[in-house]
Amino acid sequence: MNATPAVTRGTARRRAPDRLDPGLVKLIVVLLAGAIPALLDTSIVNVAVDTIARGLHATVPQIQWVITGYLPSFAMVIPLSGWALSRFGGRAAWMFSLGLFLAGSAASGAAWNVGSLIAFRVVQGAGGGLMIPLLTTLLVQAAGGRQMGRLMSAVSLPIVVVPIFGPVLAGLIISNASWRWIFYVNVPVCLAGLALAWRGLPSARPPGSRPRIDLTGLLLLPPALVALLYGVAQVSGEGGFGHPRVIVPLSAGAALLAAYAVHALRTSGVPLVDLRLFRSREFTGAGTLLFLAGLSIYGGMLLLPLYYQQARGASALAAGLAMVPQGVGSLLPRTLAGRLTDKIGPRLVVVTGIVLAAAGTVLFALAGPRAGDAVLIAALVVRGAGLGTATIAVMAGAFSGLRPGQVPHASSVTRILQYLGGSFGAAVLVAVILDGQLAAHAAAGPAGLADAFGHTFWWCTGFTALALLPALLMSGRASGPEGHARTSSLDPGAAKGDEHAPSGMST
Repeated sequence: MNATPAVTRGTARRRAPDRLDPGLVKLIVVLLAGAIPALLDTSIVNVAVDTIARGLHATVPQIQWVITGYLPSFAMVIPLSGWALSRFGGRAAWMFSLGLFLAGSAASGAAWNVGSLIAFRVVQGAGGGLMIPLLTTLLVQAAGGRQMGRLMSAVSLPIVVVPIFGPVLAGLIISNASWRWIFYVNVPVCLAGLALAWRGLPSARPPGSRPRIDLTGLLLLPPALVALLYGVAQVSGEGGFGHPRVIVPLSAGAALLAAYAVHALRTSGVPLVDLRLFRSREFTGAGTLLFLAGLSIYGGMLLLPLYYQQARGASALAAGLAMVPQGVGSLLPRTLAGRLTDKIGPRLVVVTGIVLAAAGTVLFALAGPRAGDAVLIAALVVRGAGLGTATIAVMAGAFSGLRPGQVPHASSVTRILQYLGGSFGAAVLVAVILDGQLAAHAAAGPAGLADAFGHTFWWCTGFTALALLPALLMSGRASGPEGHARTSSLDPGAAKGDEHAPSGMST
């Protein structure tokens, strides 16, 4: 009779290591509670863009900056997250980033014209861009390198799943309230997240030296990217590439970018974005792929809801629901793509993903106004599965051949490239190509509208297929034990000490 309790105690001892520490579970809840609005905002605004444009009397080239302004600010503050954490401590850095996102959300909801909305979205993006890497680093620090697989499994699912419901939530809000509630809905969630962070995060600053920001890089790189984006977005106007409003910002952006490259390669400290990483052929291929993947993912996420609402006459809610199959498709290959990458190398897996993504996109180019819903649902599932497969394999292959000390910097650069690709995708596909096609087919009525979107989807397919070229730079060999260890978690840089060598700063 005494054997049963002994067996039970023994089983409990054996199972204990499989469970996450209760303190770590509490930290996951606190951080995810604050991060959910930022995760939703990567997708929630796309469905509302058409409604916002009508409400603020904005044109298509103007309204795409609601997306284009958010993503670059999101990307460019990522390297500063490590500096903020080392300088001010976890609780202060997290609450500042969440407060910044809260302020940007409230102000975006109160925007009085498209210019003010774009400015407030930049503030919102800066808060979100700080939060996401802080979340990963704080969790890795708390885990102390233990239970990393279970930790990343617990965190990665909501990070992937939450954005899938963004378009649906946007559709529900637009159908029942003002578009302003797309942003106001973040306010109570952020306030709850701040209260939880105040009670649940440690306030102590980390010991050691206080890092310095790469101020020169900060003054050169973000303005360069904004100038390039602005120049690209002006191409659809009269005069095309030859107009001064295109030539001047493109020239200024190129000059600033060249100046940053010189600075980044010559500085003795740690640059904002370490360009030396591109000496690795695999990383160069992966970085180019991630840029193009961001272009296809985020550009397509803006283009697809506009297609459903304008070319097919769908409501905001119907357009939001129509986006769900793509999110579901992106979840399907998560386990298989990772295993195949470890077994046969990333190159073939990436190529397969690109082919699937292009096949799913080309169906929209061929669809026309009367394509069946079942065909489009299948196309979105295939497109999502292809983009998910390619992204997983690229992220795994990006870190092969790098020294351990380079991995934290590479982790930041890969995120930045993907979000910048999204910015250029929104600008090129919507502000340049779609706007030009809409003008060219304006006289043809509904049939012309369908043709305009069809031509734009052909361009989107071409950008996706273009990724086959850098895919050839990826490794065609299976990872060894070291490579496998680097790619087994959600954030390859985190487990290698992201908190000890944050990007964009020097001591």
